[in-house]
Amino acid sequence: MMRVPSWLADPRARVLVLLAVLIALAPLLFPSGYYYRVGTLVFLNALTVTGLVILTGYAGQVSLGHAGFFGIGAYACAVGTSHFGLAPGLCVALGAGLAGGLALAVGRPILRLKSHYLAVATLGLGILIAMVLTNEGQWTGGPDGMSAPTLPLRAWLRAWGVPLSPAQAWYALSGLVLLAGAWMALSLRESASGRALRALHDSEVAARVIGIDVARAKGRAFAISAVYASVAGSLMALFNGFVNPAMAGFMHSIELVTMVVLGGAGSVLGGVVGATVLTVLPQTLTVFQEYEMTMLGLIMMVMMIFLRQGVVPGLVGAWTAWRGRRARP
Repeated sequence: MMRVPSWLADPRARVLVLLAVLIALAPLLFPSGYYYRVGTLVFLNALTVTGLVILTGYAGQVSLGHAGFFGIGAYACAVGTSHFGLAPGLCVALGAGLAGGLALAVGRPILRLKSHYLAVATLGLGILIAMVLTNEGQWTGGPDGMSAPTLPLRAWLRAWGVPLSPAQAWYALSGLVLLAGAWMALSLRESASGRALRALHDSEVAARVIGIDVARAKGRAFAISAVYASVAGSLMALFNGFVNPAMAGFMHSIELVTMVVLGGAGSVLGGVVGATVLTVLPQTLTVFQEYEMTMLGLIMMVMMIFLRQGVVPGLVGAWTAWRGRRARP
């Protein structure tokens, strides 16, 4: 009987191995090279959603304005390279610093709120960021957006002798970044800080009683999730070569929250599944033409009726229950 490696006993390792295998094998199912682009969009959305899993799933805080941080990262790359001649890598780091700093600055007062008050406050923050990006036209291009630099992947690949197309290289790069983000989120969950976040998710009163600085823990989770969104936004700008205020808009925020809920709010793997479903389904439902959005809504509604905790927790629960029934004499 083949022995399972001891390191696979760690749930984090199993999740990362599963993600890596799926990322590596998915291209075998691609009917055309276009789906490398779809895969890249899935991974960048999943990276943003992984940050929201930390905020919502771990810490129990709701944000309806997280697309604002995504927009900060995207525009940091576009403005930094176009107006100041900064290197793209530096712009990614700058955007992450700006988003994280803003989240820390506004997080403490905003995160004192609870329930729908918190949702409205974060919604207002997202709208404010989108309005700034729209109105500062001399820097951001206004409502029409602006171009962003694309990485010279073709030249780099040719110089390095790597037999990949730019679309394949972006797929691999975004997949590696997602794996790194998932590893950090899973490691955070099992750390002392992650246990503190889960404690305040269950009960803020109990968390205070055992000595957790609730305001600091919430602010840290908010900042970390903002950095995830910013990095994803920066990579999206470099991938698309264009940015516009819709990246920071309300509808994008709603899409991100829907991905979290659809996949399973407390699960990193669930976040990836939710991002995959909500990114890929619209691509496959185009055959329904004008009924495309109707079909998407129906499918999502049915999924949430039968998998109320999200796709991954729901399927895991169903599998566990089935195995339990089989084990009974």
